[in-house]
Amino acid sequence: MIYRVSKLHHPIIEEIEIPPDKSISHRALILGSMGKGETVIHNLLESKDVLSTVRILKKLGVKIQREKNLWKVKNTIGFKEPLEILNAGNSGTTARLMMGVLSSLPFISFLTGDKSLRRRPMDRVIIPLSQMGAEFWAKSGKFLPLAIKGAPLKPIHYTLPIPSAQVKSAIILAALRASGETTIREPLPSRDHTERMVKHMGAEIFKEEKVIKVKGSELYAREFKIPGDLSSASFFITLALLIPGSRIVIKGVGLNPTRKGFLELLKKIGGRIEENIKEKEWEPRGDLIVEYSELKPFKIGKKEIPLLIDEIPLLALIATQIEGISEIRDAEELRVKESDRIKSTVGNLRLLGAEIEELPDGMIIKGKTILKGNRVRSFGDHRIAMMLIIAGLIAEGETIIEGAECVDISFPGFFGKIESLF
Repeated sequence: MIYRVSKLHHPIIEEIEIPPDKSISHRALILGSMGKGETVIHNLLESKDVLSTVRILKKLGVKIQREKNLWKVKNTIGFKEPLEILNAGNSGTTARLMMGVLSSLPFISFLTGDKSLRRRPMDRVIIPLSQMGAEFWAKSGKFLPLAIKGAPLKPIHYTLPIPSAQVKSAIILAALRASGETTIREPLPSRDHTERMVKHMGAEIFKEEKVIKVKGSELYAREFKIPGDLSSASFFITLALLIPGSRIVIKGVGLNPTRKGFLELLKKIGGRIEENIKEKEWEPRGDLIVEYSELKPFKIGKKEIPLLIDEIPLLALIATQIEGISEIRDAEELRVKESDRIKSTVGNLRLLGAEIEELPDGMIIKGKTILKGNRVRSFGDHRIAMMLIIAGLIAEGETIIEGAECVDISFPGFFGKIESLF
């Protein structure tokens, strides 16, 4: 799909709602399938990635029903051996978290994904789950497609080699079915939705500084109300900050501290952003007020990257509009996302006229640059596609984005929200 966008010539004064949180939607479905009783989910994100999780759980015998804006999840007979290969589509969260679930089940299952997902490394999950007792056979030892033979699991003491919420969550899901207490050491913090949600469902899970301890536990069904996705909100936060005179109010968004790295950095460099927390519950949520701001250049590295990894393409775009030199380092994990996000971000922004240098682990951006519309490519990556659309709204002339249909992976209705701004 080709999408064309031109520069906005007026401020944005809007109050908007954004789609439900993708990370939490996946987890609500998967944890609901593991819990006793019927889990009710309000406001589930019905994106391609999340629907991949729904399809896999149904093939494992989980009863999932949609009733208006409610989804009900109930596992009445226990997980059954699937008759087909389980396909996670483009969703790394689906693949890695389901590996944690499948590792304890008493049968062999087969897992695959689309072309992009089959290039993403799974050994980071295979290694700890193998130590717990599951068996894996994977392409080149680390890629999908793979086979999993579940087993009674034993607890382990494991230090994450890289900060990864997906790897951490896979181990936690397996540990809930292990005999004894599993210890996970996290060198740097990553998003903690899984820890919060399993605790809400009755799991024995404890966190002290960098150590998480999980005991084999039963989960009990709960009601989940999914907040808006802060990563999806980041595209409109960017617009408000960059277009003079703009003011955007974003309603009902998740404000989990482990997801606010993007917000905290923007505030630090001069962003006028106000948080108004309305509910705390198991996940804090509230409203954001964002206004046009004169920003300062920034440097980020190992400490900041895990808490804003999804927003780095947007940060690169923002840096093109800041006087001075900004640096992003220690972000090599971007090389194994839906696309090589370092290469795809740098290459596309160069086409729009940015002064940007690619590094092995990040990029250096020199601003301030007047961007000019051009023909660019998403590389099948939803976050790259949306970043380029935002870039097109501040660039002179017309920007043409190839492969824009991939935005539906995480943000159904994105085009409609963009077009409502004109």
